[in-house]
Amino acid sequence: MTLYSHSRLQSFEQCKYKYKLKYLNKIPPPIKKSVESHLGECVHDALEWFYQKVINGKVPELDELIEKYSSSWSEKDDEKMLIVKNLPKQDYFNKGVKFLIDYYIKNKPFNDGTLETEKKIWINLEKDFPHKVIGYIDRLVYNKKEDLYEIHDYKTANALPAKIKFEKDRQLALYSIAIKELYGNEKPITLIWHYLNHNMRITSTRTNDELEKLKKEIINLINKIEKTKEFPPNKSILCDWCEYKPYCKIWGNSIPKEFLQKQTKLDFDEKTMKEEFPTTSKYIVD
Repeated sequence: MTLYSHSRLQSFEQCKYKYKLKYLNKIPPPIKKSVESHLGECVHDALEWFYQKVINGKVPELDELIEKYSSSWSEKDDEKMLIVKNLPKQDYFNKGVKFLIDYYIKNKPFNDGTLETEKKIWINLEKDFPHKVIGYIDRLVYNKKEDLYEIHDYKTANALPAKIKFEKDRQLALYSIAIKELYGNEKPITLIWHYLNHNMRITSTRTNDELEKLKKEIINLINKIEKTKEFPPNKSILCDWCEYKPYCKIWGNSIPKEFLQKQTKLDFDEKTMKEEFPTTSKYIVD
């Protein structure tokens, strides 16, 4: 059994070579994170902390929210962080402050019925399908007035995608499959994206038929991944933000010998196990 996530599926579609290094070879990335991912992580941390307080009956002041964000930024800061654009790190920090100020003003008094933050979910695609899909919902809301559930997702990216992107978005649609299993297949679910750089809230919905179609698409994609033997790199604009670029052959780089030697040993051990202990080896999962 292999455990999949939206990120893992997306990684395969964007660049099979990166997928292989990260998920199959399990080679640690030479670049831990970009400043953009650091910004997103710290904003998410702050909003998760904030809504946990709300769930417990206390709405923090705006200053407290910014203080939490600042604390998270400092604690998780890394001198080796990748900065692609020629901007000071402080500019990115300031963007996060603005995101949270705008969000706070727009969404107060925060009485929308938040149930959980960072909710871990399992998506069942098909009975007896050997692989599982896991996800984490930024924020789950029960809208009592409309008698429906809302799946909220925070985005800190600069670009605002076209409308078709939200109609075809796979991540939150996948999450809604799990929520319907928990609360009832006929319960309406609204998908909500908060594009913080634009101070915009975008919504979409999926029918049950659309979700069934999505399940089949994901099953087909996972089956394709499981059968894949070649993992060529895919050169694109995303390469500039890729944490594995220093190991990528398409950019004239290579994987350090220490990882290649380790992988050779792992491949040998797996081969030996299957040849010498065929009964036992079937219980070993990736």
